[in-house]
Amino acid sequence: MKKIIVTGGSGFIGTNLVDFLIKKKFFVINLDKLTYSSTKYRDKFRSRKNYKLIKVDIINKKKITNIIKKYKPKVIFNLAAETHVDRSIDGPNDFIHTNINGTFSLLESLRFLKKNNIKPKLVHISTDEVYGDIKKNIRSKENHKYEPSSPYSASKASADHLVKAYIRTYNLNAVISNCCNNYGPYQFPEKLIPKMISNIFNNKELPIYAKGVNSREWIHVNDHCEALFKLYLKGKKGECYNVGSGINLRNIDLVKKLIKICKSIKIKIGNKTKVKFVKDRPGHDFRYALDNKKIFKKLNWKPKIDFEKGLIKTLIWYSENRDFIKNISKKKYEKRLGLKL
Repeated sequence: MKKIIVTGGSGFIGTNLVDFLIKKKFFVINLDKLTYSSTKYRDKFRSRKNYKLIKVDIINKKKITNIIKKYKPKVIFNLAAETHVDRSIDGPNDFIHTNINGTFSLLESLRFLKKNNIKPKLVHISTDEVYGDIKKNIRSKENHKYEPSSPYSASKASADHLVKAYIRTYNLNAVISNCCNNYGPYQFPEKLIPKMISNIFNNKELPIYAKGVNSREWIHVNDHCEALFKLYLKGKKGECYNVGSGINLRNIDLVKKLIKICKSIKIKIGNKTKVKFVKDRPGHDFRYALDNKKIFKKLNWKPKIDFEKGLIKTLIWYSENRDFIKNISKKKYEKRLGLKL
């Protein structure tokens, strides 16, 4: 049975990727620090025949090196990251620690192990936010200049540059993906879609920054997992690939769509569940939009999940798994911009 390591495999995208790989009969080793946004919710449903969770900080080079040496995986998907922009504005330290120093530590492990003929492919997962604000009628290609606006996007941009440097300097077998906003099951409810869903379920206001006209591109997490698997199989060493859907919505239009879908599938909308515009966050990028022609053409990948159907599927999942949000809401988390669980 082929082995695969997923760093950050207990986060939102990681949880879904681990499920995807288990179904494909790989032995998956999940390396996760298990921070506030990680979920063990899924673990109880998993067979231990082809899955192992190891609690470890990606910055621990000695432990990471020994784990890779022991399991000799075919590929490592690097999803270990702090990802919430608001939290990075409140306090950048964790973002520098995990996203930059953690990636550096992983790269150093791979550089050392390469000398011992252990050469797993690295698929480094990044974000569209590294490109910064994208003007109307333009979509950022892989060679678009990096202009990160937040400590989060700057930390991801830094990690991307480190990976590129190690590819060129040490001939590391790695590829980079830059993906748009994901949605789907197991997402921590501080991100826009699950936060709105949680507030709808709990008859709370729906806070949206400024006037809600900021535009984001959306992809279902299952489509993202399919793309990452393609990168493992066919991604060319040293190349970057944008993973996008081409579907952009203003935040206010997305929230209105969620409310409309809730009504159509008989989810109750309480009298307090109304849009509330709140003070904008510092440095808020207006628009992200990816040009995804390269991955379409070179790897023959395209998203399969219709956006509206994906939203319906997501709403139904959260409705049927309300304990997921309820268990999170019972815990205490550091206060940050706009978060009230």
